[in-house]
Amino acid sequence: MQTLALLGTGLIGQFYAESLLGGRRRDRIGLVYSHSAERARAFAARYGIPRATDDLAAATAAPEVGVVVIGLPNDRHLEAAELAAAAGKAVLCTKPLARSADEARAMLVAVERAGVFNGYLEDLVYTPKTLKALQSVATGSIGKVLWARSREAHGGPHSAWFWDRARSGGGAIVDLGCHCIEIARRFIGSDVRPLEVTCWADTQVHPIEAEDHAVGLVRYESGALGQFEVSWAFRGGMDLRDEVSGTEGTIWLNHWLRTGFELFSSGRGAGYVAEKAEGGGGWLFPVGDEVGSLGYTPMFADMLDSLEAGRAPAETFYDGYVVNAIMDAAYRAAASRRWEKVELDVWRGREGVPHVAAVRDFDAEHALLKEETMPDGTVKLLLRHKTSGRIVERRRE
Repeated sequence: MQTLALLGTGLIGQFYAESLLGGRRRDRIGLVYSHSAERARAFAARYGIPRATDDLAAATAAPEVGVVVIGLPNDRHLEAAELAAAAGKAVLCTKPLARSADEARAMLVAVERAGVFNGYLEDLVYTPKTLKALQSVATGSIGKVLWARSREAHGGPHSAWFWDRARSGGGAIVDLGCHCIEIARRFIGSDVRPLEVTCWADTQVHPIEAEDHAVGLVRYESGALGQFEVSWAFRGGMDLRDEVSGTEGTIWLNHWLRTGFELFSSGRGAGYVAEKAEGGGGWLFPVGDEVGSLGYTPMFADMLDSLEAGRAPAETFYDGYVVNAIMDAAYRAAASRRWEKVELDVWRGREGVPHVAAVRDFDAEHALLKEETMPDGTVKLLLRHKTSGRIVERRRE
C-alpha cells in the first residue's frame, strides 16, 4: 500500500484521485495540495482525503507520504519535482514533463541525483487498446513499423493557464502533441533515436499567442516516421485516433468517438457525457469507464507496482525529457520552416539502428515487391532483379 500526496485539484487531479482510489484499491491519498486552501479543503472532503494544504513545501515533505503525484500547471512541475526529490519521495508527474527540454532535464537530474523513483504520467500510452496494440507490434504481427500517426483534437483545454503560453510553454503542441509524440515513439521503439522534426503550427481560431493547430513529422533513425496532428478547435467532442503501418500489417485505433456506445437525446435532462463532449443533445458518444479508457487506471497500476517491485515503470522522467526535446525541435521547425535536429544532451537508447528495408527474396536473383491476386484468379508478382534493378512481372495460375 502506498500513501500519496496529490498536488493539484483541477480536472487532472480529479481523474487521478478516481484512478488511485478505485484502481488497485489498496492505496490512499494522505493529503491534497492546491494553491487555494478553500479548493484543497473541498477536494479533500469530496474524496475523503484526511489532510488538505496550500503549502507546497509541506505537502511534498509530509512524513506520512511516500509518493508525490504532480498534477499542477506546467510552470510548477520543476519546483514541485525538486522539492519532492529533496524530501526523498518517489515522484510521479503529469504530462508534459515540463515546458521545455531544459526544464525537463533539470527535473531528471533532480530525481536521479536524489536516487528516487520517478514516473512520467503519460496516460494515453496506457489505454487498453494501445497496450494491446503495442503487444501486437512486439510479437511482430505487423512487421517492421514504418509509420505511426497519432491525432488528438478537441475544443480546447478547460483551465485558463493552458491558454497562457508563459505558464504552459506553448499551445496545442505542448498540451496534445506530447501525447501523440510519445504514442508514436512507443510504437516505433522508445530505444530508437528521434533525429529531426518538421512542423507546421498556426493560430487559426483563437486570439492567443500560442498555436491552436499543428501537424508535425518526426524522423527516426530506423527510417520510421512519427506524425502528430493536434487541434484546439475541433468540433464534435474529443478525437483520439492512432494508426500504425508496418511491413506486414496495419493498426487502426479509435479511443473516444465511435467506440460502440452511441446515444441519441433531445437534450432533456442533459448533463455530463464525456470529457470534451459538446452539448447534451443529438447523437452522443458516452464513455463507460473514462479513467480506464484514457489509461489512468493501468498507468497508476504500472507506476505503483513497479515502485514496489523495485523496477522502472514503462514511462519515466527520461521519456518525458525526450518528448520535450522533440517538441522543442517542432517549435524551431515551425519557425524556420525547415527540418530541425532533435537535440538530446543524454541518449539512453540504441546506437546505429540500421535503416534497412524489409526485403523479401523471391529467388536467388529477384526480390519480391508485391504479390496480388487479380480478378481472373491469377496471381501477379512484381519482382526486382537484384543486379540490374529491372522491374519484371510474372504470373502464376
